[in-house]
Amino acid sequence: MQDPFPYGKKVEVDKPSRVREPKRLAVIDQTGCSGCEACITFCPVDCIEIVPGPEHPSLMKLVEVDLERCIGCEMCARYCPWETIGMWPLGEGLAVAPRMTVRSLLYEYDPEGMHEAAECRA
Repeated sequence: MQDPFPYGKKVEVDKPSRVREPKRLAVIDQTGCSGCEACITFCPVDCIEIVPGPEHPSLMKLVEVDLERCIGCEMCARYCPWETIGMWPLGEGLAVAPRMTVRSLLYEYDPEGMHEAAECRA
């Protein structure tokens, strides 16, 4: 059976893994993310990571969900003040995440593909 998770890990995060796959995943549309980090406060499994800015690490930060650890609780989506976090069925969430990711700390994405989402919405 082929692994349903199509992304290679870039960074190993020293946090416990989830017990079972969720029905839904939280996916952040980074083109609308302000980096306010409100979602981090509400995540019960601490699966949302800060993505540093590309040129100045402390500026232009974003956040991303560790898709392998998300339990689908919807807390981040409920409390995101910018409404940039969507809840997707597991398979769809894995498929749309690369399109909504501008910068990643956790996963290896094709850099050109990562910026297509930002260009389409500009």
